[in-house]
Amino acid sequence: MSLSVLKAAADAENADGLHLARLLVLLRSADKRGKSAPKPVEGITKLAKLDFLLRYPVYLERALVALNKSPADAAVLPRERTTVETKMIRFRYGPWDGRYRRWLSLLSSRGLITLSLSGRKIEIGLTERGRTLADELATRPAFEDFAKRGALVIRAVGAMSATKLKDFVYEIVPEITGMKWGAEIGASNPEAETFATSGEPQ
Repeated sequence: MSLSVLKAAADAENADGLHLARLLVLLRSADKRGKSAPKPVEGITKLAKLDFLLRYPVYLERALVALNKSPADAAVLPRERTTVETKMIRFRYGPWDGRYRRWLSLLSSRGLITLSLSGRKIEIGLTERGRTLADELATRPAFEDFAKRGALVIRAVGAMSATKLKDFVYEIVPEITGMKWGAEIGASNPEAETFATSGEPQ
């Protein structure tokens, strides 16, 4: 892989816009679960687990197999099996990315999501403006895969609690348990070292 391709991939990974768009699409899939009212995601930790499966479709395949569903539904492309996006890390409570709070703050400041406390957890929902933008993004070719897989992730594991989902992720990706806290999780290089974290986000 050329240095220019690696640089382009790194630039995309470090750009907030891509992550904000992906989270909007994922939250829209969760939002549609509510039969009588929009359904928020219960907690940043649960959102991170859902996003883990969306960001790493090779692990979404494993999830589908474990749930006796067709892994072909994930429609993983050959290039996605050697992804260079490795910002998810081994965390005490599962896969995590230290940028979620910033991303959610950006989405909230733009009037796209709502953040409300339910006990000790933050419930993350969409505003009407957020729904409109998420639906528009889902029609764009660049985000069609996110939209399809986001809906698939929510159908497969969206009803699980954060704790159950954490345990499920450890079950389908057992190599995580053998990694040191702070080690990067990637489809092709799970042992890369990165920064350490501590404490459970709510």
